Order: sequence, then structure tokens, then C-alpha cells
Amino acid sequence: MEKLIPIIPIRDGIIFPHTDSVLTFGRPKSLSALESSFKHERVVCFVLQKNPRLNDPTSEDLYEIGTLSRIERMIRTDGEINAQVRGISRVRILSYEQHASYLLAKVVELPDVIQDSPEIKALCNHLTNEFRRAMNLGKPADFLVFMNIMSETSPAELSDLIASVLDLKPIERQGLLEETDVKTRLEKITEFLAREIKVLELERRIASKTQERFEKGAREAMLRERLKTIEKELGDEDTGEIKEMMDKVNKIGMPDDVKEKVKKEIRKLGQMNQFNPEAGYIRNYVDWLVSLPWSKKSENNVDIKTAEKILDEDHFGLKKIKERIVEYLAVHKLAGKMKGPILCFVGPPGVGKTSIGKSIARALGRKFVRVSLGGIRDEAEIRGHRRTYVGALPGRIIQGIKDADTKNPVFMLDEIDKVGVDFRGDPSSALLEALDPEQNNQFSDHYLEVPFDLSDVMFVTTANILDTIPPALRDRLEIIHFAGYTLDEKFNIGGRYLLKKQMEAHGLSSDNVFITDEALRYLIERYTREAGVRSLERQIAALFRKVAKLVADGQKTKTVVTPKNIAAFLGPAKYNATMVEKKDEVGMSTGLAWTEAGGDILFIEVALMPGKGSLILTGQLGDVMKESCQAAMSYIRSRAQTLGLSDKFYQKLDVHIHVPEGAVPKDGPSAGIAITTAIASALTKIPVKRTVGMTGEVTLRGRVLEIGGLKEKVIAAHRAGLKTILLPKDNQKDLEDIPKEVIKDLKFVFVSHMDEVLNIAFAKPFVKKEEVIMSSRPMLHARQPQPAD
Repeated sequence: MEKLIPIIPIRDGIIFPHTDSVLTFGRPKSLSALESSFKHERVVCFVLQKNPRLNDPTSEDLYEIGTLSRIERMIRTDGEINAQVRGISRVRILSYEQHASYLLAKVVELPDVIQDSPEIKALCNHLTNEFRRAMNLGKPADFLVFMNIMSETSPAELSDLIASVLDLKPIERQGLLEETDVKTRLEKITEFLAREIKVLELERRIASKTQERFEKGAREAMLRERLKTIEKELGDEDTGEIKEMMDKVNKIGMPDDVKEKVKKEIRKLGQMNQFNPEAGYIRNYVDWLVSLPWSKKSENNVDIKTAEKILDEDHFGLKKIKERIVEYLAVHKLAGKMKGPILCFVGPPGVGKTSIGKSIARALGRKFVRVSLGGIRDEAEIRGHRRTYVGALPGRIIQGIKDADTKNPVFMLDEIDKVGVDFRGDPSSALLEALDPEQNNQFSDHYLEVPFDLSDVMFVTTANILDTIPPALRDRLEIIHFAGYTLDEKFNIGGRYLLKKQMEAHGLSSDNVFITDEALRYLIERYTREAGVRSLERQIAALFRKVAKLVADGQKTKTVVTPKNIAAFLGPAKYNATMVEKKDEVGMSTGLAWTEAGGDILFIEVALMPGKGSLILTGQLGDVMKESCQAAMSYIRSRAQTLGLSDKFYQKLDVHIHVPEGAVPKDGPSAGIAITTAIASALTKIPVKRTVGMTGEVTLRGRVLEIGGLKEKVIAAHRAGLKTILLPKDNQKDLEDIPKEVIKDLKFVFVSHMDEVLNIAFAKPFVKKEEVIMSSRPMLHARQPQPAD
């Protein structure tokens, strides 16, 4: 039977038949519908909105199935109505009628479809028992509803009562409302109730565990307080943990003042509640102090012959470093105790500065610790943070000592020249105390707040350049220079170490591949151009990767690498055998340079053009090198007659000096004689010998002054294929540092005046020998030789 009933939309709730609910209404249309219905039959239809966010839903925004309900009681408040309603039956909306104040629709009741069967009765009993179980697990429900469910009710009424209290989504509630088959409805409700029971059981389990932990913590705290009281009465206040800490402090051999401070902290810890946040900080602090090796040392290997053997096994060459380590061992053997030296290895990348540290530790029989300082800008990285900061830790030095578990390791501070400075402090200043043998027996870390003895530590530092190391820190270091390797040294290193290392790394053996000596030399000469051996190792690795692929593909024969077939593995050669020019050139000389990556050669080019006497400088030259060019030009002008030039030659010429590789910055005075030679060659049209290299600073009077970095420069000249090297006379003493195989292949000429340089460097002499002798005599007020650049 059709009925014309006011429709009231509900945002997210559903009124089930046979259930009572209290609802609050505030929308104008809902208020109008309630007041109109309450004056007449008090019957309305509640329908769920499809979108709960809509404030003024239309007929299209509502579901077709709703609940016919009676308004039992209604209370008006400010702008709202609170109404108690009771669901009567399910209805289907047939059509909506026009009404100005609220929605009005024709509805028809939907009867429940039910068959009286044992299965429905079993479902009802099961639902009743499960609902009782859910209530026992803590499900919230109105007592009156619970009593109605537990009493004898029809299956349809039971299903609606339980559905009204289940924790379901609106769409799931609407599905139960639209289901008229009672059996199907009971089955769905059974599934929903089972799901809710699982959630309740999980919540009960979590709550139970939380309660257990809380009760356990409270019980432990209570027992601990009782234990403290009992121990205090007995005169023994140290608990098990505190007693264990005290025993450790007494055993590890701390100095007395440190021991007293640690015991004080331990006693403070024993008086604290375990839940006090500061207890964790104190425990961590005590653990650090107890774990440091206050008296634990590695036994020194004082067998000098064994140490020499170990050093020679690991590294080829490096004579000075090995001698220094052996000297340290000899003094230690005789004196019994010696303060650890502070060594600083300076040299280009790839020459073995870092790896020699491990060999030193192995030769001495000590632990090895390496800390990279590259990029460090915070002083706390060295000295540690103060304990007042959250997450505070000791500095890198103390951490390294703890990791080594001995107070006399070999401690390597890598890349000490790359330490930065910012607002957080200067780490290099923090290193002053650690690297001073007179002070580091009382090294103070901000975190420890007690002195630690570093005098037994052998510190080894590495750097590529010395310029960036502060003078005060440099003064504390015993500097040992690493020069670049010669061809013979690279050949021995490659044959003895690198081939074996890379062969193992690539899973190969001597049955798979063999590199001839000639192929290895060819590889060094034509595929690498460096001071160290890193590039050489990469080329060997690339070659072995090619061989490994052949072996993996099933090749059974051994691969023999020779100079003829090496290009098949590595491609065409990257460098010529020599870097010298093909022929003697006018206006070009060959200078020698020192770089962070070792020595190198550089070509000085000079071009003359008609002009007004300008001096043009290109090639990204530094200020010192520009001044060298100006000094060279002034010397040429002062010697114009000797060179066969007119006194005013410069007035109609522009001189352009260029140093190739313009993107690379260049500076320093040591290219002075090479620049002067190139200018003189361009003006006199006499070519410069292509096999002659030179280095030295020039003065306005033509004197040749001492320079630095000689070893690296000479090795670079040898590598480039030069035959004659012109050097300042004051550098003759430095020849002893140059490898013998290099000296054997080169001719060294030591000069003191620029005239001597030109006579040797030019393809034909231009100055008589007597003039050279006269010009090279000492002069009054002569400028003293400058320090090496």
C-alpha cells in the first residue's frame, strides 16, 4: 500500500526497524519535515545520503531504500531539534512529490522474507552467543539493547537489533537495510560480528601487554627501592650493575685522578632512578671511559730485519720512509721508550702514502687506525662534543683509540691538507695538541673531560700539498716528500703487486692470462701519464675484464698480451712515447713545473707582431709568473746589444707570451729562464733545442736562482723524453734525491747566469765564452738566492 511520507536525509547513520534512536536535526528542510509530521501522524522516512558532505541533497543524492519511523518524542532547542525515533519497517521510495519546505515521496513497505527452519534458529543462537562474547571483550552497547537481544525475539528483529550496534561503514549498513531475506541478513551480520570480535581480541591483547609492562616496571621500581633500603641498612649500597662497573674501573689501570672521577659518576648513577633521563647519559659516559685502553698496549716488534722485510714486501722503493721507520725501531730498541713521531707524507695522488701506513703498522706489530679528515669543518669532530649536548660523542681521535683497543696504535690522519674552517671552529687548531709530542700525553677531549695519554701513538698524516696546512701545525710535523714514480719503479710495482692483485680480483690465474714485460712497459709508457700508479691499476683492470669475458665465454687457451696485441684489449695508445717537439722551434722553450699531481713539463710560446711595445700574457698565469715575464723582458732589453738587437727594437714590436693548456692556472717564478729563452729565441730567430728542459728563477741582471720541487720536475722531464736539463747551480745538492736510473738517462747542466742558459739551449751559440764568464761574476749588493718555490 502506497503512502505519501516526508523524507528526511541522514548524512552517515541508518535507523533500523525495531530499534530506538535519538537524533539531532539542524537543516531547515529536516526541521520543517519533523514539525509537519509531528503535528499529524508522526511518521517520517529516514534515507541515507550517498555523499555525506552535501548540505542540501536532492532526490538523486539519496538511496531508494529507507526506514519508515515514528517520532516518539521531540525537544526543540536553539535552531535544532532532538528527537527520539523508532524504526517501523523498510520502505522503497517510488516517486517524489513537489513540496516547497521539504522532500515528500510515495513509499511502499518491504516485508521481510523469512522461512521458519532449524538453520535460521541455529544462526540466531550463534549470533546471540557471539554478541555476548563481544560484550565480554569490551564492546560498548546500550544495556536496554543488550537485554532485548538476549530475550526471545524474532529472527528479523534480532538481526536489526545487532546490526544497529555493529561498528560498520555507512555503505555496509545500507546493504543490511536493503536485504529483505532474513537468512541472508543473518549470515552477513555473522560475518561482520566475527570481524569485530577479532579486532576486540587484538585490542584486548595489546591492552593486556601494555598493562603487564607497566605493572612489571612499577614492580621492578618498587623492588629496586626496597633493595636500596635493605643494602643501605646492611652498609652495602652497591647494586650488581654498580659493583660490576666499579670492578672494571679497578682493573683497567686508569690514572688515579681519572679513576676517582669515574667512581664519582658511578656512585651518582647508583643513586638515580632508572627512569631519570640523566641516568642514560651518565651510563653512556661511564661506558666510554671504561672501554678506553688506559694501560693496554700492543707489543712492539723490535726485530729490525723482520720490519725491513715486511716493508719491502708491501712497497717498492720509498727508501726514505723505510729508513725512518727502521730508525724509530732502532731507537726504541735501545732506549726502551720513545715518544711517537709525527710523520707527514706529502706527495701527489696514487704514490702509496695511505697504503704505507698499513705496512708501518704491520712492520711494528701494532694496530692500524685510519681517519679521513677531508672536508671536516667542525672542531668537535676532533675534540668531541661537550656532555651537555644531546647525542654527544668523543672526537675522532678518541673513537679511533677505542676501536683499536690499544693505546699505541699507528694512527693515520688522511688528507690533513683538506681540513676546512667555518663558524663551528678550526679543526686544524684542535689538532695542534694531539700532534705535539710535548703536549699529547695530556690530550683533553671535550666529552671525556679527563686527560688521555697519546704519547705512545705513532701519528702518520698525509697531504698532497703543504700550502694549506697552517704553519703552527706544519711545524709539529716531520715532513717526508713522496715524489712521482719513475718508469722502472712503475714497472716493478705493476709486475710485483698490481698484476697479482687485479688477477685475483677478476677471478683469473696464471693459466688464463700472461702479460709480457715488454707489454707492461708499453702499457705504462703509452696508456698512462701520471705521478702515481692508480691509472696504471685501472688500465690493468680494464685489460683483465676483457680476458675474464673471454674465459667466461669458454676460451680454454691462455691469453698472452704483447705490445702488438694490447690495442685489441685497451684500444689505441693514448700518449706518444715522448712529449718533446718533433723539431727545434724558434720562440718556443720547454720548462719544468711542479703540480699537486707530481711534476710536469710546460711549453713557453712567444710570438712577435708589429705594434707599440706591448707585452701580452695569456694562459691563465698567476701574478708571480706575470712578473717573471716582465723581468725576462727587461733582461732581454738590457742585453739587446749582446743579442744582436737594436736598442729600440721593442718600440715597434708587441711580444705575446702564451703557456698552453689555458684552462689550467699556472704560477710561480721557476719558469723564469724558460720564458727568457723563448723571448730571446723569437727575437734572434735562433731555434731552441727541443730536447733541452730548464727550470730556474731569473733576476733582472740574469742571475739564475734556486727553485723547489726538483725531484718531481726531473722525473717529469725523464718521463717526457727530454735529454738535457738546465738547473740552477744552487740546486746541485738536491740531485742525491733523484733515482739513479733517471740520472743515468739525463744530462744535467748547472748554470748561474742567463747567458750560459742561452748558449746551451740555443741550437747555435751567440755569446763568446769570455763574455759569459764576465757576465756571471758576482756583483756588489747581489740579491741572495730566494727560497724554493
